[in-house]
Amino acid sequence: MKKYLRLATNEGTGLHPNNRDWTAPSDDDLLDAYSNAVINAVDIVSPSVVNIDVCRNMEIKQHNGALLSREIKANGSGFVFTPDGFILTNSHVVHKASQIAVTLPDGRTFPGDRVGDDPDTDLAVIRIHAPKLIFAYLGDSDKIRVGQLAIAIGNPYGFQCTVTSGVISALGRSLRSMSGRLIDNIIQTDAALNPGNSGGPLVTSKGEVIGVNTAVIQSAQGICFAIGINTAKFVASRLMKEGKVRRSYIGLGGQNIALHRRIVRFYNLPVETGVLVLTIDNNSPAKQAGLGKGDIIIFLTTILSRVLMICIDC
Repeated sequence: MKKYLRLATNEGTGLHPNNRDWTAPSDDDLLDAYSNAVINAVDIVSPSVVNIDVCRNMEIKQHNGALLSREIKANGSGFVFTPDGFILTNSHVVHKASQIAVTLPDGRTFPGDRVGDDPDTDLAVIRIHAPKLIFAYLGDSDKIRVGQLAIAIGNPYGFQCTVTSGVISALGRSLRSMSGRLIDNIIQTDAALNPGNSGGPLVTSKGEVIGVNTAVIQSAQGICFAIGINTAKFVASRLMKEGKVRRSYIGLGGQNIALHRRIVRFYNLPVETGVLVLTIDNNSPAKQAGLGKGDIIIFLTTILSRVLMICIDC
């Protein structure tokens, strides 16, 4: 019992405050470790972060109905991810841009060519032809954890290579893109983002890019979002190859319904629900396949039209 009491009171362990050899742990050590982690990550990644200035020709409708053409300037961020000048950024930064100018951290400016952009995931790839480029290393967004250190680097309001830090607040979020499509596997962080941070990298303490900063809720504090780098890898590879992302398209609208139990047992169906077709787009694959309003889709690979019509009659 005395042994346990001594351990509970730190007697004989050298950790008791009354012990002359005992020293309280210093917060400076922890702060220095945190600072060193951020500094090392910034030193690795910041040379690859670029400022992107764009010009767009917009037509504005006046009160009298006349169209007025105006040139609108904006800026965003991006980062070089290949040694031959490919740059990853957001689609909303360069979409429909008539001119793109890329400024490197060393002050050099080069014209940028849009390789491709994908509004559905808010990602784009541009390219510059410049020597001696430093590129960022792409990490694995599937291996990050909530609470992990996150560092955002970008050019908010044109202030070059601005660094903010925080943690990974949540994983697996969904965010609606400008095209209306949902983007999955979004990273939520409390590292501060501002206009102009879009397209910049979100990195770990090791200097690995884990996300592409894309959005912030203006009315909130510390709720910012980044597209997972694994999604960016997939999209970037398609953009570099074809200039766009090809997606499967069915061309119908529907809703889930429950099938009658008698029909499920009679046809020995493996499911008890289906998708009731409500609308069919013209010249769509669904239209060409002979689908019509009122049909029920049971399988992704097989459509039993006759059985479905019997289900509707029942």
